[in-house]
Amino acid sequence: MKAAQHIAVIGAGMAGIACARTLAQAGHRVTVLDKGRRPGGRMATRSSAFGSFDHGAQYFTVRDPRFSTALQSTPGICRPWSANAVRVLDARGHVVEAPRPSKEAHFVGTPDMNSVVGTWAQPLVAAGQLHSGVCVTAIERDPIHKGQWQLRTSAADDSMHVYDGFDAVVLAIPAAQAQVLLGATAGAKEMAGQLDKVSVAPCWTLMLAFAQASQPGLTTLGPQWNAARSTHHRLAWLARESSKPQRGMVERWTVQASAEWSNEHLQDDPSRIEAKLLKAFAEITGIRAQPNHTEVHRWLYAKTLNPLGKSFLWDSKAGIGVCGDWCLGHRVEDAFVSGLEMALKLC
Repeated sequence: MKAAQHIAVIGAGMAGIACARTLAQAGHRVTVLDKGRRPGGRMATRSSAFGSFDHGAQYFTVRDPRFSTALQSTPGICRPWSANAVRVLDARGHVVEAPRPSKEAHFVGTPDMNSVVGTWAQPLVAAGQLHSGVCVTAIERDPIHKGQWQLRTSAADDSMHVYDGFDAVVLAIPAAQAQVLLGATAGAKEMAGQLDKVSVAPCWTLMLAFAQASQPGLTTLGPQWNAARSTHHRLAWLARESSKPQRGMVERWTVQASAEWSNEHLQDDPSRIEAKLLKAFAEITGIRAQPNHTEVHRWLYAKTLNPLGKSFLWDSKAGIGVCGDWCLGHRVEDAFVSGLEMALKLC
């Protein structure tokens, strides 16, 4: 592409911000649109009166040297976490697979998981290039400048706006959402069809806080491990949030349901989900104390079951591309690599 093009990036998760910041550093003009209240996507953090919860991505690995370089360029945004000592539990909380030593470090953002993407997004925010709370509803050819794109959007207050003058558009959003937009966009239906093979599972997440565990002499409740995978039919993952660096002392847990159970109960009432997951949590951990804080969150697109099989898609004739973790897998690092390589293609 020519230098100093105007590129729209839809989505401000890891893939979108990795793409946008790379394009901006290369001299392109970038506009990022995201329906969330702040950048981060599933690298998300939920605040409470008792401390924070990383209710999306629980940790990340660093295998690609480019990801390592990016993290090292912003010191202090992540630290190692002992989640590499993960054991596998049965439905009663008994260990069926003991933790094995791992040479691969597991990292979390500091002071919360959202810090990584949030920090990288700051230059875009400061330059007025990131617009939060904006949902893109249509991608259309600019009626005045035929070779360019415009984006129709809606906001939480039902206001509508058109952003225009884009030489290219990158969709860094879940595959299902990207497919809907591409399927309704002239010249992009073939690309939409290529996403048919992608499958992403939902996930119900439970957040719990036990203030009594912050009393003098009592630092933890229940098991002495900090993270575990589970074969319980309802639960797939449990993590003690208060064990993560810079997270505070109040005992807090993030509990993630299995893909199968989440899909089966996708439309259930949140209060029913909360009760069922809390019961399973007590069965596995032995913690039967009444939590001071309970909250559930439903992720419609959480874990990639069948990835695209390539790091991005790009149609040079249309000037449209897609990227995201689901292109390669479900890791945070997959999202970074996808967004980076999408940007490098444009550059």
